[in-house]
Formats: sequence, C-alpha cells, structure tokens
Amino acid sequence: MAPFDPRTRAAAALRMKQIALDNQSRTIRHLRAQLATERRGLNTMKKELEDTQVALEASHKFIAGLTEIGLNMSKKIERMKAKKQQAKESHVVCHQKFQAQIQEAEDSMQAQHLIIEALVEEKDSLLQKIQGLQEANDAPAPFDDEWEEEPEEHPEEE
Repeated sequence: MAPFDPRTRAAAALRMKQIALDNQSRTIRHLRAQLATERRGLNTMKKELEDTQVALEASHKFIAGLTEIGLNMSKKIERMKAKKQQAKESHVVCHQKFQAQIQEAEDSMQAQHLIIEALVEEKDSLLQKIQGLQEANDAPAPFDDEWEEEPEEHPEEE
C-alpha cells in the first residue's frame, strides 16, 4: 500500500478523528471532574453561607434582645432615680416639718417658762404685800413656806 492510498488516508483520517474524539472525551471527563469539584466547593460554600446567615440572624436577635433588656434597665434606673429623688424631697419636707414642730415646741416651752417666771415673781410680790399688810395689822403670818396638809376627815359609815 502506498502512502497516498485513499484507504490509508481515510484510515489515518479516521484514526486522527478517533484521537481527537478521545482527547475531547478526556478533556470533557477532566472538565466534568473539575465541574464536580467546583460544585462540591460551591455547595460547601453555600452551606457555610447558610450557617453564617443563621448565625447572623441569631446574633441580630440576641443583640435586639440585649438592646431591649438595656432599654428596660434604663427605664427602671430612671424610675428608681425618680423614686430616690421623690424620697429625698419627701425626707426634706418631713425634716422641715419636724424642725418647725421642734421650733414651735421650743418657742412654746420658752413662753411657758416666761409665764412661770412671771407667775413666780407675781407670787413673790403678793407674798411680800401680804406680809407687809400682816405686819401693818400685827397679824400672825399664815405663810411660812411650809405647808401642812390637814388630814381629810371621812365620816364613818354606820
């Protein structure tokens, strides 16, 4: 067979086509394997992304919960501050009332003390007048600063 034999050429062309088909099949298998590897990688990344999304949503819920707790605590603190201020003001008012009552009692005691002193002075003055009158009339002194109580008489029951 000669090199330019049409059968040989056709066989060589067929062989070349077969080699090209084999190469394409190998390339396709290689690309399919590469595609499968990429898909597995993408599926892994997708799963990681979903897990990250779930974790992110949980984190957002947690942060929202903490924020709500923080706001509630702030409100409670404000209410406690208001109660503390109210108690402080109430204490000041109470203290002022007690101070006023104490001052009123002290003023009353001082006034009573002055009245007692005036009464004692008046009593002394009256005693001196009585003694002066008794001396002028030569009468016995009924007041000698010692009081004698007379026994009470109780009639006997018959």
